[in-house]
Amino acid sequence: MGVQKLQTVVGFKKEKEYTAKQYMKFWLPSLLGVLLFLVPISINDKVTIGLGVLADALQGAIADYIPFMMTIILCLSAIGSLVVKFYKPQAVMKSPFLNSLFSLTPFWLVLRIMGAVFAIFTLNQVGPEFIWSKFTGGVVLYDLIPVLMVWFLFACLFMPLLLQFGLMDFIGTLVRKVMYPLFKLPGRSSVDALASWMGSGTVGVLLTTQQYESGYYTKREAAVVATNFSIASIAFSLVIAKFLKIDHMFVQFYFTVIVTGIIAAIICPRIPPLSLKKDTYYEPVGKQIDEVVPKGVSSFRWGVEQAVEKASQVKSYRSVVKSGILNVVDIWFACLNSIGDGVRDDGSCPGRIYPDL
Repeated sequence: MGVQKLQTVVGFKKEKEYTAKQYMKFWLPSLLGVLLFLVPISINDKVTIGLGVLADALQGAIADYIPFMMTIILCLSAIGSLVVKFYKPQAVMKSPFLNSLFSLTPFWLVLRIMGAVFAIFTLNQVGPEFIWSKFTGGVVLYDLIPVLMVWFLFACLFMPLLLQFGLMDFIGTLVRKVMYPLFKLPGRSSVDALASWMGSGTVGVLLTTQQYESGYYTKREAAVVATNFSIASIAFSLVIAKFLKIDHMFVQFYFTVIVTGIIAAIICPRIPPLSLKKDTYYEPVGKQIDEVVPKGVSSFRWGVEQAVEKASQVKSYRSVVKSGILNVVDIWFACLNSIGDGVRDDGSCPGRIYPDL
């Protein structure tokens, strides 16, 4: 296969060498990520993405058990938080992951306990009916949580394909000159936007959170992406079109959604409240992004090199799988009992659904 050479310019010329294996380490996982997250497909007259096929299959197979499973998880989350609050076991306090998962402010502790109690009431249909009726708790436990559970599961497991193997670095370098003038966003946000528009707003918000907490978005950029690009996926638009009985004109309908969405995404970042958000990065990590292409190097060549460099930082696929599993646990234990209600005092989110927007 041989060794391929690329010259890069970063104030001076420097020769870097990459093997074909290193290029494949970027291209193959990234291609799989594109197929799972960004390519719309039609299954039984339903427009979705590969990730959606997996989520729907799992939900259909275990639908009857999900409410009970998630009630158990919500209870374990609340009990674990209480134990850490009052007893502070050393095993938990010394673990950064467990500490961040169970160490809560009083406000979030109360919400987590309420979530567990409401889930028990709804599952067993006990207590005040306004809590567990099919129009309140029933909607959350039997309709909303099952969908979020399976989507979060596969999104968290496969999201490293988009984030850790260079795809966003490659695309970001190529389209920066378009994304920033139009939307005041870094080029890598185009992948985030496509994941939302082509697949699911849930996936888009998760991507946005990951990028913010990794130092690739500022607070303002994260807010712009989450509020402008995570609202009108193809699947959701098709449901609306069918509800309005205009699905026979779906192409025309979705074209208007795209046009109006783009116009709104151009205008909104330039006016309050989004324009008032601070352009500061997540403090624990700081700024980790630089999409400027050096002089004398083409955007494509620089993007490929940045992507291969990013992919080469993945030393073990086991660590990638482990991080995906930890993200699933984080979302299930810290998010589903307070779905998208806010952020911690330090700017992160218990459940990481929304960053410090």
